[in-house]
Amino acid sequence: MKEIRVLIRRMRNRSEAEICARTLETSEPWITLRRGYKHSIKPLMDRTREVYVATEGASIVGFVLLDVRGPFRGYIHLLCIMPEWRNRGIGAKLIQYVERRVFREHPNVFLCVSSFNRAAQRFYKRMGFKRVGTIPDYIVKGHSEYLMRKTRGPINGCPGPALGNDRKCEIKGRPTTGN
Repeated sequence: MKEIRVLIRRMRNRSEAEICARTLETSEPWITLRRGYKHSIKPLMDRTREVYVATEGASIVGFVLLDVRGPFRGYIHLLCIMPEWRNRGIGAKLIQYVERRVFREHPNVFLCVSSFNRAAQRFYKRMGFKRVGTIPDYIVKGHSEYLMRKTRGPINGCPGPALGNDRKCEIKGRPTTGN
């Protein structure tokens, strides 16, 4: 299979947000979670969040919505790959891009994954995320959300330059700086 050359950049405008929202409303897990277009477009247009799109040529092939505010700084609100582009490594590239972005300022990346979305659970586990909690019946009755975390250390031990600290912390037994 030919290697895909994707460019990852910030989402530019409402037109791009609409493309992303239409994809969400017709894809799992958003169908099961009953998250239609109206629920999808609002967070994509929220200027306090960061939306990154993966493009191949002029086409958006995937996107990720990131929140770096609040108690879970570095929270991946959603990751979506266009159906015809799935299983080509684009999700991994978007996750790695977001990790580099978050780890410059914060020691943790968080996300939630639905209990019925086993393929996504396996993907995030392969990407190094660990399940740290369960939220039963959070979005729809009968399905839980699993809180997952990828970490470089605790907030107070590995804060990085944005918090004015460059102390050492550990990543899988290797000493490194917090950024």
